[in-house]
Amino acid sequence: MIRETIVTTLNADDTVQIAPMGVRARGDQFIIAPFRPSTTLENLKRSGAAVINMTDDVRIFAGCLTGRYDWPTVPVQVIKGRRLQDPLSHIEVEVVRMEEDDTRPRFFCAVRNRETHRPFQGFNRAQHAVLEAAILVSRLHLLPADKIDAEIKYLQSAVDKTAGDAEREAWEWLLTRISEFRKQQAPKESLV
Repeated sequence: MIRETIVTTLNADDTVQIAPMGVRARGDQFIIAPFRPSTTLENLKRSGAAVINMTDDVRIFAGCLTGRYDWPTVPVQVIKGRRLQDPLSHIEVEVVRMEEDDTRPRFFCAVRNRETHRPFQGFNRAQHAVLEAAILVSRLHLLPADKIDAEIKYLQSAVDKTAGDAEREAWEWLLTRISEFRKQQAPKESLV
């Protein structure tokens, strides 16, 4: 099973790297598989530790994919690391084994501490739509524009019907990112 989470790792200077990431749960272990190249990959190799944050604040997912990384964090209890300030829960993990791969090395992580901070109240459809749109934004360079447009059109209905202020804000960030990406990819007009 893959869970959409926010993974926090420490950079060499002890600042926090915050990254949306699907992590795989396998028994009592978690597998984190960041793409090459990535800061999270380098941090896991260097420190061997991470925090898996479970959150229902979809702005964090959308924010990280649109250049907004300044989310409050606090220290954790067992490993050297930091977690989001207000997650539903967090899991502190240490790498016990790494499998090399040219695209996505896999880090097998043992749980060192789990904490629940507040109850999960359930997702509304807009939160799900924002998560799906965030995944699309992470693949803008891989997917055809017509596929992205069709998915966004479908997801828009859930945002229109069920979004609160946070979901609308996150949705707008993602739509703006798609627009900016397309402008960057558009052929430049010749001045000749």
